[in-house]
Amino acid sequence: MRIAFVTETFLPATDGIVTRLRSTIDELTRMGDEMIVIAPKYGYGPGSYSGTPIYRVSSVPFPPYPQIKLAPLTPHVGRTLRAFGPDVIHVVNPFVLGTGGIFYASRLGTPLVASYHTNVTTYARFYGLGIGERAGRWWTRTLHNRARINLCTSEATRGYLLSEGIERVHLWPQGVDARRFHPNHFSKDWRVRLSGGKPDDKLLLYVGRLAPEKGIGGLKAVLEELPGFRLAVVGDGPARRDLEWEFADTPTVFTGVRKGRDLAAAYASADAFVFPSTTETLGLSMLEALASGLPVVAARTGASAEVVSEGENGLLYEPDSPVSLVAAVRKLFSDEDYRSSLARQARLSAEKRDWENATRTLRGYYEQAVGAA
Repeated sequence: MRIAFVTETFLPATDGIVTRLRSTIDELTRMGDEMIVIAPKYGYGPGSYSGTPIYRVSSVPFPPYPQIKLAPLTPHVGRTLRAFGPDVIHVVNPFVLGTGGIFYASRLGTPLVASYHTNVTTYARFYGLGIGERAGRWWTRTLHNRARINLCTSEATRGYLLSEGIERVHLWPQGVDARRFHPNHFSKDWRVRLSGGKPDDKLLLYVGRLAPEKGIGGLKAVLEELPGFRLAVVGDGPARRDLEWEFADTPTVFTGVRKGRDLAAAYASADAFVFPSTTETLGLSMLEALASGLPVVAARTGASAEVVSEGENGLLYEPDSPVSLVAAVRKLFSDEDYRSSLARQARLSAEKRDWENATRTLRGYYEQAVGAA
């Protein structure tokens, strides 16, 4: 099968969408499929990934969040798609560049699949763009309803999309690389580094974008209420400077973005993972933490509750409640045998999710879209 991905984000970006696309391309390559990726042009970035060509479209930075690149529709998109001749076009998180994939799918008569990964209209509130939320919801509905099949990454998100009037919505299962993320990657050096030179203290970890919508500031309550706890924050984003200032008087270490073996070691060298976001459609970093043997303490929202099983591989707390958050962390560390039991179950729960099965399900949706055409 020949598959064209048109995505609003790709390498060198490092978010959950990129991780999912990279893993999907790896699996589809093993299945013998041919692919291209059409993505925004960054200041730098590879021209291919795992043998799959990446065609770049001129872009401009999104002012409130310069790491996000906006690439409008250009004839280059159409020429690239015509030359490749895809059996199916998959637009990933369509909003700006994705409109090109939708337009040319119609022009070329190519089956269209769309996937929803980010609550774009919800995020608008955090960047002073709340006035456009209603229009954004209409735009999202309009774009997705052009697709033969729409995909999302959690049942909670599926329910939301259906309530918004988006049709033909199916679940694209969760996946994680349980070989890359593993408890065996524990590193004494990383433990010392992440703990600010206090490896015997209890070490909490957050991995992800540092952005207003992530609610990271709420984690400060744990450090204020529970002596002997430290926090490591791995990632970067528009809120990093503000967060470094906010946490300046706490035992917190900011490492910036980490990749590959360093990221795997960071996960495996902590004691627990904390995830305060309430706006996620999945939260891939939670799955990576579970695979690394970390119990997850997460805000009780739809997507998180599909990853974290209360009292089995982690604990859930009430969103926007510092008291509930502190209580959950205190409970997790109240008994080392209890925490160790959750850590073992965390690893086992991650082993049940893999990219091969997730990608086979995705490929089935592609075949369904082609068959419907």
